[in-house]
Amino acid sequence: MVLCAGFCVAVAFTSCKSNESLYKKAYEKAKAQEAAQAAAQETETNVVAPLETKPATQTRVLDNADNVTVREEKVTLVNGSGLKNFSVVVGAFGMQSNAEGLQQRLKAAGYDAQIVKNVDRNMFRVVAATFDNKLDAARSRDEFRAQYPDAWLLYNK
Repeated sequence: MVLCAGFCVAVAFTSCKSNESLYKKAYEKAKAQEAAQAAAQETETNVVAPLETKPATQTRVLDNADNVTVREEKVTLVNGSGLKNFSVVVGAFGMQSNAEGLQQRLKAAGYDAQIVKNVDRNMFRVVAATFDNKLDAARSRDEFRAQYPDAWLLYNK
């Protein structure tokens, strides 16, 4: 019985022995595929179509007001004289006291700054100027970007 058990153990250990040659073949195959892919990438060339020059016969000037991005938000007036259709926002704060600080600096510089609140995002927006049309608002925003590079346009829903 002991002899039979010993024979079974010997068979079990010899059948579980890893075959290094199979691992070596798989490794060599993967290396060959990797080398083939690298060679294919080196031989690829990008083809670029030639540039065609055409004479300019007409020039059309646009005011570019339609290409200005405007953020639509539902806001309520917290402090100020009232909003028109388009507003230039120069700051956004989570705390009202921070927004009031920027508002005071803008008022000291001669602007009619206002504070509005976006209830959905719980943010206080500082409006430096407000306008009836988009073109005037875009021009004003461009002027404010000299001092406030992140200035953007707001349309109150």
